Amino acid sequence: MRFNAKGVEMTREIASIIRANEAGRALQDFLADRFTYHTADEWMCRIAEGRVRVNGHTATPDRILSVGDHLRYDASDIPEPPVDCTFRILIDDPLLLVIDKPGNLPCHPGGRYFRHTLWALLQTQCGLAHPVFVNRIDRETSGLVLIAKTPEAGRNLARQFAGGRVTKTYTVLVEGMFPERVEARGWLHPDPDSAVRKKRRFSPAPAGSAAPGDAAEWSETVFERERVCDGFSVVTARPRTGRLHQIRATLLSLGFPVVGDKLYGVDEQCFLRFCSGGLTERDRARLRMGRQALHAVRLAFRHPHFGTPTDVDAPLPSDMEALIGGHAQACL
Repeated sequence: MRFNAKGVEMTREIASIIRANEAGRALQDFLADRFTYHTADEWMCRIAEGRVRVNGHTATPDRILSVGDHLRYDASDIPEPPVDCTFRILIDDPLLLVIDKPGNLPCHPGGRYFRHTLWALLQTQCGLAHPVFVNRIDRETSGLVLIAKTPEAGRNLARQFAGGRVTKTYTVLVEGMFPERVEARGWLHPDPDSAVRKKRRFSPAPAGSAAPGDAAEWSETVFERERVCDGFSVVTARPRTGRLHQIRATLLSLGFPVVGDKLYGVDEQCFLRFCSGGLTERDRARLRMGRQALHAVRLAFRHPHFGTPTDVDAPLPSDMEALIGGHAQACL
């Protein structure tokens, strides 16, 4: 996506580089299989309009692609799924922003999300030409996101995260009665039993143990139960490492899937049906919530210029409050 100096959107582009297993195909066929938001006929029209460029030049639909070819497509007309744009600014100073993000808003462009992202909204609504995301949370995760306004501030804050000097606290609702306290240490790695390529599994292990594969990452999270409601628990999670899907994957592997989580919840088939538009009413009832019940509730770090301790809290969002409140009499 490209913006002018005032943060007004100019064009949105998709870029792709052809890999060895993609070479030898016609341009139209590759695009129709890879980017399914347009049919093959629609892609033919867009190629004819000159909106698809290969190595900087217009091309024909039957152009045979080679390894290393650079594709760019003007994606301005792709319809984007609706999102919740009502983010709140909790801290705004010359070097940083702290945002309380809603539970249906991607941080960065990806897939069909371009204009409907926090990154784009910060440019168009706040005039930030180059927001630097120091931490990111999933689209369906609500809560605190730290944004640096300058490269120097971004590097300082990134060093704090990398050095374990930032305290991150989450509130998460999980199925079942969670133990009072769990210190989960072990490896996060691809789940070989899952039909979803990006899904991960947590395998408990002692410190210093060998990694179960090249893709494995060491992970540490402390969980503490706050209360038990009717069939689910309210849990505080404090990750000591920052890994992709760390909290959600760890909780599922411990036997306590996250409420509302279509991928790491009670049944990953919910995720597959969701992707194909086939989520059923029974699925929704099992999930309890329309999104994963995970909220980044607290961040504690040092200001990148003054070094002063900065502690920010974001109240629990209304959907999680409503689920807890609906079971208040059963909560202990």
